[in-house]
Amino acid sequence: MATTPNHFFLYAMLILIFIFASPDFTAAQIGVCYGTNGQGLPPPPDVVALFKQYNIKRMRIYDPDPAILQALRGSDIELTLGILNMNLQEIAASIDTANSWVQNNVRNYGDVRFRNIIVGNEVNPNNPGTSQYADLLLPAMRNIRDALNAAGLDQVKVTTAIETEVLDPTPSKNFPPSQGEFRPELKPFLDPIVAFLVDTGAPLFANIYPYFAYVNNKQIDFNYAFLQPNSGIMADGVYYDNLYYALVDTMNAALEKSTATMFSTEQNGPKKPPPQVGGGETGVPTEGQPGRASIEGEGDATASIENARIYNNNLVRVVKNGTPRRPNSPIETYIFAMFDENQKPGDDIERHFGLFSSDGQPKYTVDFN
Repeated sequence: MATTPNHFFLYAMLILIFIFASPDFTAAQIGVCYGTNGQGLPPPPDVVALFKQYNIKRMRIYDPDPAILQALRGSDIELTLGILNMNLQEIAASIDTANSWVQNNVRNYGDVRFRNIIVGNEVNPNNPGTSQYADLLLPAMRNIRDALNAAGLDQVKVTTAIETEVLDPTPSKNFPPSQGEFRPELKPFLDPIVAFLVDTGAPLFANIYPYFAYVNNKQIDFNYAFLQPNSGIMADGVYYDNLYYALVDTMNAALEKSTATMFSTEQNGPKKPPPQVGGGETGVPTEGQPGRASIEGEGDATASIENARIYNNNLVRVVKNGTPRRPNSPIETYIFAMFDENQKPGDDIERHFGLFSSDGQPKYTVDFN
């Protein structure tokens, strides 16, 4: 999480449930977010070696770090590269700046396998922490897209990552998943972004954390939230095996409605498919104040190594399959995060999502095959 997630209100409404990627899929749909906001972390060459050792095929970083880009040269790791919110203004204001950014951070690393550029993270006009970037987001995305095209790099997709608070929290608009819609007041902000993604064939990444739903809603079943098999519910006449599928499909439905509104009339051209939904971030912390003291019937704290192991291993399994709404579309997903980041602001729990300790040893085993 590049910003502290504020998922509590929406997920409280999603309890009424009982409450992509570009088409060139590689074998593994799972990647890992590599944040660097911590002391004592391994140097980038060692981190790239860990990705290779544990068969992690995709990496997401939040801004272009030359040392990381250099370490990725010649590797088979696909990179999703971010642009920080604080840098949107200069890129939105100038195509020359966008061209320079692409030259310096993408084209100069021709032997790095760039997959996506995520422009901004969780920009939301309703969020006081990111509202100042709302008018800059789409112009920055367009400029980066134009700069990539000019550099002959049109295979790299340009997108953004959103938070689930953009969904309408009205109970009838978030369950069943087919009823998912964007908040009405956010449609003027989101619809043009969706149109851009439709026109360019890019996915939309959503930061989705079933963990936060679980720790704030005692009625949610642990097995359903932590993606355990055979723990699902019926919705829309189909079986939802886990909460992650339900949340992704709620976003899918919102995108379908947005796309249909813009592209379904003769004047706007033929009907077009909506963007794929990717999981920009998801994960479970291994320690910290969980917000819910314990799992009913067990004594373990929710934020624990064992629960993170359960969730992330199940995640690797479920994203290889499509959701009930998109049964033939594997979900490009990124686990948050490679390491604990002890310098992250916000709640203590934000600093304990790492798969690995700073000495490079895994906290628990995840089968990335």
